[in-house]
Amino acid sequence: MVDKRKFKDINVSLLGLGTMRLPCETEQKRESNPNIDYAKAQKLVDLAYQNGVNYFDTAYMYHCGKSEAFIGSALKKYPRDTYFLADKLPIWMCDTKEDMKRVFDEQLQRTGMEYFDFYLLHSLDKENFEKCEKFGAYDFIKEMQKECKIKYIGFSFHGTVDDLREIVSAHKWDFAQIQMNYLDWKNQNAKSQYEILKGAGIPTIVMEPVRGGKLALVNDEISDMFKSSKPQNTPASWAMGFVASHKNIITILSGMNSEEQMLDNLSTLTDFKPFTDREYALCEKAAAILNKSEVISCTGCDYCQPCPKGIKISSFFSLYNSVVSGEMDINSGREKYNSYKINPTSCAWCNKCKNHCPQSISVPDVLEGKVIKLFMQ
Repeated sequence: MVDKRKFKDINVSLLGLGTMRLPCETEQKRESNPNIDYAKAQKLVDLAYQNGVNYFDTAYMYHCGKSEAFIGSALKKYPRDTYFLADKLPIWMCDTKEDMKRVFDEQLQRTGMEYFDFYLLHSLDKENFEKCEKFGAYDFIKEMQKECKIKYIGFSFHGTVDDLREIVSAHKWDFAQIQMNYLDWKNQNAKSQYEILKGAGIPTIVMEPVRGGKLALVNDEISDMFKSSKPQNTPASWAMGFVASHKNIITILSGMNSEEQMLDNLSTLTDFKPFTDREYALCEKAAAILNKSEVISCTGCDYCQPCPKGIKISSFFSLYNSVVSGEMDINSGREKYNSYKINPTSCAWCNKCKNHCPQSISVPDVLEGKVIKLFMQ
């Protein structure tokens, strides 16, 4: 059974199932085909539950609003007190204070739940937190907690270190969720964020431990380096192990969409042994190698959608990364690029995508300066 970690008076599985990247009915991207393959996804939930995973994470807009209904349905077969369900309030989707209650009630209705175990103010940065403060979002979720509709209150974070310090000091939080992996340990100040939370006594949940799959599909140089140390371990297990080695972590969310991924993560986080200094050093070296490449740091979360012009932004970033990393030759890449009905040249530079990107990618600039330049030169 997967390892557990103590949180207040409960034990939470070190591996959590994220439901942002569930199997779909076809191989299309989620923004064009958000329909979840219930049979395949149910098997993943069952496999996780049967191996001790008890933390399940969803959000209002995952799979274009279909994730909440799925996970509620998938968990109905299990006793409610044997698992923890996490959901989030998307403040940017609220135009009035009243919208917070409307969204929350809709989330309960979608999931079919009477309460959420963990509830987060979603994707906080300076702008979103200011809106939360303006609308009294913290007071709202505290009220829902008093009504026994929420057990633990937290937030997910995608801002600067200074933003985090302000948010941490503003209210009393039960937990927080940050993006953390060996690549972002320095690149996006995950180390500083982790230490701020640890210093404040706020237990941490981790998202993007494998960087949207990027750290599972590393180049041969990194793969060979890892294999020379632990021949049986996958690159993904190195990424998960890096995160799990930090004691302030409650659970590590993984958007697993295949049984193979699930079994690998379960194996990694069962009877887990923290990394040695040498293993940490290998992860640091892998990060340095990755930073020398020209890949775009997109995780495929699709927070940039919907694009007003219909551009499938993460698809173009993924295609670009495949070519520059050598996974696909340029001719095949151009053929794929030209197969899209709408390409990046249609960008209107409205910057909506840029404002919502958790990775702080200047999307229009990158589309023009990298993607268009590569495929149309």
